[in-house]
Amino acid sequence: MLNRVVVAPSGFKESLSAEAAANAIAAGVRRVLPGAELDLVPLVDGGEGTALALAAATGGRIVTVPATGPVGQTVAAHFALLGSGDTAVVEMAAVAGLSLVPRDLRDPGATTTYGVGELVRAALDSGVRRILVGCGDSGTCDGGAGALQALGARLLDERGRELPRGGRELTRLHRIDPTGLDPRLADVELLVACNPFNVLCGERGVARVFGPQKGATPAQVEELSAALENWASVLTRDAAVPDTELRGGPGTGASGGLGAGLAALGARLLPRFDVLLDHLDLDARLARADLVVTAEGALDHQTPRGKVPAEVARRAKLYGRPVLALAGTLGEGAHRVPGVDACHGILPAPMELAEALLRASELLTDATERALRMIVLGARLPSAAGRAVQAEVSGTQRPSSVR
Repeated sequence: MLNRVVVAPSGFKESLSAEAAANAIAAGVRRVLPGAELDLVPLVDGGEGTALALAAATGGRIVTVPATGPVGQTVAAHFALLGSGDTAVVEMAAVAGLSLVPRDLRDPGATTTYGVGELVRAALDSGVRRILVGCGDSGTCDGGAGALQALGARLLDERGRELPRGGRELTRLHRIDPTGLDPRLADVELLVACNPFNVLCGERGVARVFGPQKGATPAQVEELSAALENWASVLTRDAAVPDTELRGGPGTGASGGLGAGLAALGARLLPRFDVLLDHLDLDARLARADLVVTAEGALDHQTPRGKVPAEVARRAKLYGRPVLALAGTLGEGAHRVPGVDACHGILPAPMELAEALLRASELLTDATERALRMIVLGARLPSAAGRAVQAEVSGTQRPSSVR
């Protein structure tokens, strides 16, 4: 019997927040299991919604701050003050996220994390002892250079002139002058919640892996890769950070290399789920579930590399709980995510991306209902037939473009 269902999704990029996704899934579950107890756990990975979710979970509050957006515009950004009163959460996506970059301006060589530094300064003004920076959903690839500039560092070319903002400018970086850095940074604990699989440089460097998703052409990818290599070299020399820690250290490539820039300030880069999910008491909630439903915009071979469905499935399996994963896109490797017992695409038929994004909530609710009805039917049939029906839930679905 499915008496208790835990709904633990991530958001769907550019269409649904984690909270909206959880509500859409819950609506689908209620159509099939109206008497079931639902436990909604919208999950954050450091990206959009992180500050709001942690403020709500700890009895904290959101502080709204005007700051510089990724293309230089002023945006109404925010950070969270947690209920403990001594910790601020800076969500980089709130000020430098991809959703803040207009589609016709998506050039990761030009966008900046300057606003992230401004939010850190605002958090320092609040008198906290600890600042947690959540990385994810970024629209930038400047190695965190903009954030350092906002915090008082001067990035200089060979002639001693300050560099403009943007990742491509780092090809001309010659020296970093740290004398103007905000002195209060020395008195706070700076933590970065990041995906440890994301690294700054090399063949799996952030420019090559995520640059195209942010609008970079193949030529721009190579330009940014070279710029970040130079960034790493200068940071290693001027910030006295070991080269291996910056170029290929876990999490250094988070949010377009923001992890590396903050590491040069002495920040500790930590696996995001270890930092974030403890605030949500996820493990105890999974342990009480009869079924766990998770979701994300895409399920594919990259999912095991630090994505929400893989982490939910890993933790659920510690308690022997079955896991259903829903996704807008089922790509290569979707059916081989460890711990996921069945996966289901949300599109009932091919459709244009714009329509799929607009109807994402409706599509997710309907897909949840379809998957749950198959599971319930399979449970009622004799064992061999039941296994065959339930296998249909994880059958190949036509990939969509909802992310």
